Amino acid sequence: MNPQKRNAFSTSSASNTVVVTGATAGVGRAVALAFAERGDRVALLARGTAGLAAAAEDVRAAGGTPLALRIDVADPEAVEQAADRTEAELGTIDVWVNNAMATMFAPVLEITPAEFRRATEVTYLGAVWGTMAALRRMRPRDRGVIVQVGSALAYRAIPLQAPYCGAKHGLRGFTDAVRCELLHDRSRVAITMVHLPALNTPQFSWGRSRMPRHPQPVPPVFQPEVAARAVVAASENPRREFWVGWPTIKTIVGNKIVPGLADRYLARTGYDAQQMDEHVTAQRYDNLFAPADEEHDFGPHGIFDDRARPSSATLKLTMHRRWLLLGSAVAAGAAAWIAARRA
Repeated sequence: MNPQKRNAFSTSSASNTVVVTGATAGVGRAVALAFAERGDRVALLARGTAGLAAAAEDVRAAGGTPLALRIDVADPEAVEQAADRTEAELGTIDVWVNNAMATMFAPVLEITPAEFRRATEVTYLGAVWGTMAALRRMRPRDRGVIVQVGSALAYRAIPLQAPYCGAKHGLRGFTDAVRCELLHDRSRVAITMVHLPALNTPQFSWGRSRMPRHPQPVPPVFQPEVAARAVVAASENPRREFWVGWPTIKTIVGNKIVPGLADRYLARTGYDAQQMDEHVTAQRYDNLFAPADEEHDFGPHGIFDDRARPSSATLKLTMHRRWLLLGSAVAAGAAAWIAARRA
């Protein structure tokens, strides 16, 4: 039997201990609140003081028990210490969500080695260190779920985001390797990856940029709560991957069929699609090397509420695909029976 399917752990039972990295804003903040609404104990790992304090208060107000841990996930020793403290104060870790990310909007030749390294250390290696910390604690107990927050860009890279796309591609490869090792060892620890569409998060306001105009997500855009529902669902019923939203499905499948055509399309449209009409101000700050939410809390949403969708019909189908497949089989059987009767 596939260990991914026979995992003994289910987050739908009593309250659980959940670790969320990058938990102060965007997807991480929405994910932390989604688990808190279930009454879970949530360890919030992030750098910004104001963001952490506000996130902890929101988790408490939503019915969860927060533990705010100010760390940089690019530091493997700090991640290990955060895992130790989480288990000491909240209990054994049931779910670990690797969400922390740092990005930069610029052509490759306008990115310095230090900037490229930093974005990779946070977005890729931060998830590697988190996975290793989780595995060291879950493997001896033979239970637990690791959720990697991925992206459609883990399959289809786009211009102006080479560090982020490279990190997400790398994380997908790393996750596949870990999954094979768990299957080989017949471990009941599950690892799953949730690939997301464009989302309305603060990253477009605080990501370092060398583009002339303000960065924006490529439409259609969804609210971060859509991603949070997918992450919680993945922790409850882990499978290999979750593709969230029709744009993600279209991007991944389309790239498998006509990758060369996608290259040319993105070369023509990818620059303008990622920029607003508004020009970047000289006072623009970023969170690449220092937290942007040190003194100000940004919350889960970015500046695109007026165009962001609060739900995804395809996500609902993805979350209930067994019933969808069963319904399709019944419909096909009924159609065949009717055709036979007519014949």
